[in-house]
Amino acid sequence: MSVPEPRTFRALFISDVHLGSKAAKADFLIDFLRHHDAEIIYLVGDIVDGWRLRRSWHWPQSHNDVIQKLLRKARKGASITYIAGNHDEFARQFQGVHFGGIVVADRAIHETADGRRLLVIHGDQFDTVVHNQRWLAYLGDYAYDAAMTVNRVVTKLRHLLGLPYWSFSSWAKVKVKKAVNFIGSFQTVLSEEARRSHVDGVICGHIHHAAIETYGEVQYINTGDWVESCTAVVEHFDGRMEILTWAHVLPESSADEDVLVPVDIIDLKGRAAQAA
Repeated sequence: MSVPEPRTFRALFISDVHLGSKAAKADFLIDFLRHHDAEIIYLVGDIVDGWRLRRSWHWPQSHNDVIQKLLRKARKGASITYIAGNHDEFARQFQGVHFGGIVVADRAIHETADGRRLLVIHGDQFDTVVHNQRWLAYLGDYAYDAAMTVNRVVTKLRHLLGLPYWSFSSWAKVKVKKAVNFIGSFQTVLSEEARRSHVDGVICGHIHHAAIETYGEVQYINTGDWVESCTAVVEHFDGRMEILTWAHVLPESSADEDVLVPVDIIDLKGRAAQAA
């Protein structure tokens, strides 16, 4: 049986994969990357979850496979930029450094096929809790872990019943008024940053809520995540932006043993070796 050729786009934007976390849907992402390709790829922060890896080591083979899949795309000619986020903030000290063809940056400007300029940034820089109340951010991270544990139980039950994937944690988040208000505030603040930067829009991650909205003349785009919604943003060759949701497969719970992270990619103790 022949494998269909992947759909090819001008650009692909992925964020909040959280490799190193048990919640990361690495198998979903690997399947997505098999079916989708792009000339330009932006990894928009929180690809590796340094916060969780410091607490307890979790790195199954599927997480390694995501890294290797991206490196293969870079070797085949894709231009890949890794935008650091708050969970992988250790990468910010390596801005401008290339690892296996992937360049690290704090932010970037993407020029679309139809001539628009879009600021690409993770977005944590505009989250006051992350920057002003660090302890509260860590507490929220523990609470999020608890919600994702419930999410995994719900997912397994739905799988046993033959039902499609549905995110309990995503549903709960949008039902909470404060969370909805935070999402709206975040979108407004990021849109204002785009105006200050004299660009036509912003592409970000951080809040795990995929969206394409327009605020006046500024376009706000959020890539979503790969722990709940399994979404990415693509740019078509005419410059049109679109959110893709991937629920093509629902893999069984992984029994993979933990493996070592390739040393040419990351060292959580604050060191990185230049890739060959």
